[in-house]
Amino acid sequence: MDAYQQRGYGDHPMGFGDKAGIVVVDFQRAFTDPAYPMGGAPLVRRAVENTARLLKAARAAGAPVAACAIAYSQAKQMPYWKVAGVRDLVAGHPGVALDPAIHDPDYDVVITKTAPSIFFNTPVAAYFAKERVDTVIVTGCITSGCVRASIVDSFSHGFRTVVPEDCVGDHAQDAHEANLRDVERRYADISSADAVIAWLDAWSKRNTR
Repeated sequence: MDAYQQRGYGDHPMGFGDKAGIVVVDFQRAFTDPAYPMGGAPLVRRAVENTARLLKAARAAGAPVAACAIAYSQAKQMPYWKVAGVRDLVAGHPGVALDPAIHDPDYDVVITKTAPSIFFNTPVAAYFAKERVDTVIVTGCITSGCVRASIVDSFSHGFRTVVPEDCVGDHAQDAHEANLRDVERRYADISSADAVIAWLDAWSKRNTR
């Protein structure tokens, strides 16, 4: 038992509620395509592949999906990013485009965000409230950055929050593991793509009886 467990951290798994919505954080070419300076990390590519499977099940079940890309109308709009590749992401840059492996333009609600979290100053929380979502499944990249920020905001909005470990990715394994371990102590349940898909399939069957 580590020092956090001794003090009661992570002692209450929250589980799924009555309806899940999926957020897809920053699976845009700047992060998924190795042609770009920040793109193509093996954990990110793994996450894209598993998220594509999960989204197929989510859409078949009728679960809401909200995807985002980070982009700015011009450089003056940006906060003080310390990441060179993010500072390139102005409107029209090809790295802003969502990876086609995870994007269904006829189904997904797509927003452009200007801060780390998919929820910050965006309509995603209101969209999920309209859809009666009580559980948010977080996918995307980067685990230690925008994914973590989105997990914290999901929790702060009062959603049950579930993170399939193999549907989020980072540039480094140690940062990926450390951040997931930390949010599991406080804000979210850590799961897997297969477990979430099984839950979505069961949820869909309950709703079609």
